Amino acid sequence: MDTVILLTLTGLGLAALYFLVASGLSLVFGLADVLNFAHGVFLGVGAYGTWWAAGNLPGAGSDGFGFVVAVAFGVAAGTLVAVLVELVLIRPLYSRTIEQVLVTVGLSLAGVALLQATWGADARPFPRPEWTRQVTGILGANVPNGGLLLIIAAVLVLGAILAFLRWTRYGLIIRAGVENREMVTALGIDVRKAFTLVFAIGGAAAALAGALGGVYFGTVSPGQGGSLLIFAFIVVVIGGMGSVIGSAYAAVAVGLTQQFVNYYGTSGLGDICVVALLAVVLLLRPQGIAGKVATA
Repeated sequence: MDTVILLTLTGLGLAALYFLVASGLSLVFGLADVLNFAHGVFLGVGAYGTWWAAGNLPGAGSDGFGFVVAVAFGVAAGTLVAVLVELVLIRPLYSRTIEQVLVTVGLSLAGVALLQATWGADARPFPRPEWTRQVTGILGANVPNGGLLLIIAAVLVLGAILAFLRWTRYGLIIRAGVENREMVTALGIDVRKAFTLVFAIGGAAAALAGALGGVYFGTVSPGQGGSLLIFAFIVVVIGGMGSVIGSAYAAVAVGLTQQFVNYYGTSGLGDICVVALLAVVLLLRPQGIAGKVATA
């Protein structure tokens, strides 16, 4: 029984990491209709920004409040990069889908190359707080604190995004834009500011995923964002493009599937089962778990 509890909670920790990356992807695609393959760059910037700040920024460190400062620096760096990417590269291409894809794919490759050129291609030990290296006993299972931290962070981010979408003016604009962007534009609302805002939110969530992913894995590497981005895209498609709640449900399904199948089966079988789950969803419910059926 303790093994099942351990696998469940560690699977939820992995799901939380996927959700933090996928939530921004879902918002950006739902409102701006942009498949942002450069989203992993924001994650990498957040991870390396936190790693650098912990060792060099005054007041930052690997323990206590210093680690919070380091994470805040990494999140701010990822958010800034996301805003710059939207303003400089994406905004001129909103009506040109193919060019969007080419630019974001190229940026994802360039971002990894830049991180490698700056800090090397090898994985580096991440400055984790001491308590995240320990475990907490839950119903007889010793659960790593790093995974619990991810779960708490994902729940808080989900609650903050839902509150923002429901109770703020720009949240209402984003929700309306996801449903019918042409109508919002016809009402005289400048949706371009909303586009920049969702990129900033997505970049912040991805950067936070990079920082806490470093705690979860214990290392940070230039290609980490790309590998996580693959599963984040799977989560977005399964959950329904543009649905944050759907992404949360799908992240839980993907994380638990990977964790249980990899433990009780052979290594790597969990990834295959996740792809199979994606195929089943696309065949039976192409719009995703929480998506809406497209109408003419």
